[in-house]
Amino acid sequence: MEIVAEPLTAEAFAPFGEVIALPETPGRTYHDAALGNLRPGARPSLSVILRTETPDRPLRVEMLERHAFSSQTFMPLDAGRWLVLVAPHAAGGGPDRAAAKAFVATGRQGITYRPDTWHHGLTVLDRPSRFAIFMWLDGGPGDEEFVPVAPFTVRVP
Repeated sequence: MEIVAEPLTAEAFAPFGEVIALPETPGRTYHDAALGNLRPGARPSLSVILRTETPDRPLRVEMLERHAFSSQTFMPLDAGRWLVLVAPHAAGGGPDRAAAKAFVATGRQGITYRPDTWHHGLTVLDRPSRFAIFMWLDGGPGDEEFVPVAPFTVRVP
């Protein structure tokens, strides 16, 4: 199976979360609704990551993850294009890889995955890139879940 990534838009991504466009004019924009936490004892977590570009094309996907009780937000700090890969839940549990969607985000777009959204790990496309990541953690097994999936590829135009 191969899927082709499309440009990231708020409308196409809406079933999985929110696209956060970096401001074009002075002023502050709030995205509080994007920060979802389903556990009263969880604490907010901010991390910063540097990822190197993924040279392998098409991208081979063998694992997906989710954070069942927390949203997860990725905000580019210094980024080129990056890949956002999501999948709905399968009827029998786990991710539905046959219904997976792939999007190419620009360095001026952040995203928030809703709690319990299956997704691929952060994948940058053109150059090393830095991101701020926001989520909620309580140190338990619900913080993150990784599952192997039957391999498929993502082609980035």
